[in-house]
Parts: sequence; C-alpha cells; structure tokens
Amino acid sequence: MWLLDQWAERHILDAQQKGEFDNLPGSGEPLLLDDDSHIPAELRAGYRLLKNAGCLTPELEYRKEAVMLIDLLNSVQHDHPDFQLLHRRLSLLEMKLRQAGLSTDFLRGDYAAKLQQKINEE
Repeated sequence: MWLLDQWAERHILDAQQKGEFDNLPGSGEPLLLDDDSHIPAELRAGYRLLKNAGCLTPELEYRKEAVMLIDLLNSVQHDHPDFQLLHRRLSLLEMKLRQAGLSTDFLRGDYAAKLQQKINEE
C-alpha cells in the first residue's frame, strides 16, 4: 500500500473510532449509483470523469442547444431578421437528433402539456 493510502486509511479509522461518521445525512441508506452497465468497462472511468466535469455527449449537447433555441424563438418576433437563422439552426439540430436515434418530441412542446395533464390527473 502506498504511503498516501496508508495515511488516508489511518485518518479514516481514527475518525470512525471517534464517531465522526455517526449520524451523517443518509447514514444507513443505500447509495444511489448511476447505472453505467451499458458502457463498456474499459470506458467507464473516462465517461465518469467527463460526466463529473460537466461534459455532455454530442447528442445531449444538441438537445441542450435545441432547448435554448426554442426559448430564443419564443422570445423573438417572426419578422425579426434573426428569426429565420434561429429556425434553420433548430431544424438542423432536429435532423442531427433524429439521425442519432433520439426523439425530438420535446421540440413540439407536447411533452410539457402531457406532463401537466398527468400531474393534474393524480
């Protein structure tokens, strides 16, 4: 065991003996771990690192940009010079998302209406 590992292990054991880990929030509850079983084992560490750094896959980046463009389009008048440019960019992102096999239903606003209806039913 490396010197740093031994040092850390000693401090952890000391803290346990002093009871510093007792009554922590979530103590005794199962850990909620991300399901990354669909990612090959040799890539999991890299994916976890990128996820923790806030990096998204290209498809999720497209989705994020599409949501931002929808918000912009909702705030811009139809006769504004940038409206057509934003609309074309959104169409391109929609095509990329469909090619990636992702649903583009969220672009139509149907999801929010269906979600609100489901919440109202309950």
